[in-house]
Amino acid sequence: METAIAFISGSLALLSDAVHMLTDAFSIILALVAMRLAARPAKGTYTFGLKRVEILSAQANGLTLLLAAVWLAYEAVVRLLHPPEVTGWMVLATALTGVAVNLAATWCLSKANRSSLNVEGAYQHILNDLFAFIGTAIAGVVVMTTGFARADTIATLFVVVLMVKAGCGLLRDSGRILLEAAPAGLDPDAIGDRLAAAPAVAEVHDLHIWTITSGEPALSAHVLVHPGGDCHAVRRDLDQVLAESYGLTHTTLQIDHEDDAPHPAAASASPAAVGAPTPHCANGHGPTHRREPHAH
Repeated sequence: METAIAFISGSLALLSDAVHMLTDAFSIILALVAMRLAARPAKGTYTFGLKRVEILSAQANGLTLLLAAVWLAYEAVVRLLHPPEVTGWMVLATALTGVAVNLAATWCLSKANRSSLNVEGAYQHILNDLFAFIGTAIAGVVVMTTGFARADTIATLFVVVLMVKAGCGLLRDSGRILLEAAPAGLDPDAIGDRLAAAPAVAEVHDLHIWTITSGEPALSAHVLVHPGGDCHAVRRDLDQVLAESYGLTHTTLQIDHEDDAPHPAAASASPAAVGAPTPHCANGHGPTHRREPHAH
């Protein structure tokens, strides 16, 4: 209906709102499907289950917003150069109806669990659509009162800016999760130094902090304990530190005793290498965190 009115009234702003609402419907359907898939238990080769489907859904939502924004921006530039006639009252009436509908939809989604990037993606779609309808309503008033047809196109560009902002945000946040980046607010180096400073700990390496899906951070690390140290007690202490100080409860810590003997490769490399910290892993990945000598 809105698309038909957009063509009849000659309003690109209404057409942009119609496109935006179409992407809204797509995002909500995609979010519901992703949530059902993510709820399935882990089994077979999918050891984390299908939790990342939510992140793929957020990526798809962000991409649809950007693609629609590119098309609308092109159409807006054309209409700025050659503005068509726009029927202001039709634009205003349709936009006010859209404001009412999207106010209700925004309120409903605001009550959902928005810690999920998937749900947040759908919410951003609806919220941006609300702002877009408000801008279109203002453009309709301007066209009605002044006859300035380019106001409709300016409203479209406003919608484009909102779509680009939301799309880039979704792609950025979902991309960080897919690339296994540490969750925002957690500094792996600071956490590694904190763990290495714990009693009986000699070294922490192969430290990885990532997000399985929205709201589910995880950590794994290889921890070397001084000879004679209690590995089980160290693991319990480190788990407590990670949970209480950083909110990390999904942790996997490999605890081993430090090898007193120097690594053969290190000893043969140079005399200075004898007595240097033992490289416990031949192909370590990530920085090594060791307690300062005076802290032993």
